[in-house]
Amino acid sequence: MLKPYHADLHMHTCLSPCAEIDMTPREIVAAALRRGLHLIAVTDHNSAENAEATRRAAEGTGLVVFAGMEVTSSEEVHILALFESPDGAGALQDVVHRNLPAGENDERLYGHQIIVNKDNEVMGFDRRLLIAATGLNARALVDLIRSLEGVSIASHVDREAFSVLSQLGFIPEDLRFDAVELSPKVGRQAAERLFGGLKRFPWVSFSDAHYIRDIGKRVTTFMLEEATFGEMKAALASAGGRDIFWE
Repeated sequence: MLKPYHADLHMHTCLSPCAEIDMTPREIVAAALRRGLHLIAVTDHNSAENAEATRRAAEGTGLVVFAGMEVTSSEEVHILALFESPDGAGALQDVVHRNLPAGENDERLYGHQIIVNKDNEVMGFDRRLLIAATGLNARALVDLIRSLEGVSIASHVDREAFSVLSQLGFIPEDLRFDAVELSPKVGRQAAERLFGGLKRFPWVSFSDAHYIRDIGKRVTTFMLEEATFGEMKAALASAGGRDIFWE
């Protein structure tokens, strides 16, 4: 039997230099539970180093945490990459880190990039330029994510910067995203009017939370048999009556 599962699959931890320092695993999990979420994903900029800590922080709570990243392509397109386990995210991270520009993060300009454990203890600081664009183009990234059995989603396509539409002007037919994301800034009716040409893709919408207060600000409901990665992928493919919707 299919049941509704509320998902927010785009949020950043204190590893992302643009996120609030309080975006730590325990606080993220607590906020997600308060908001009645069933599925979340940790999607820091160009890194997945806090994903496993967040999954561990959620153990025993019933909240399912997917590992992910928000990767920046060479065209400065933001792409969400979601994986069932940290292994796939880690494999993508290895490639992404090899393709980041040389140099260290300037904390005075961009903020801290904090690696933490499940108990919010600081384990270190990532010195890479995580805020930068990688040397990988959008097509190469989407193909790589697919090869690692992940899900690729075009981030916040309605935004005027760092979206596939703002950077490329359109989505080429051979750029095979599994879905496109609309940001919380656009409602469903406006999205239908403005982006109806993207109906060849499933539509999702998440919070893109950088602050605790924004977790669950926008959710997508997945009709699934159970809260698993495979079921989520099946819903994106509209398999077996599974469906997705948001308002």
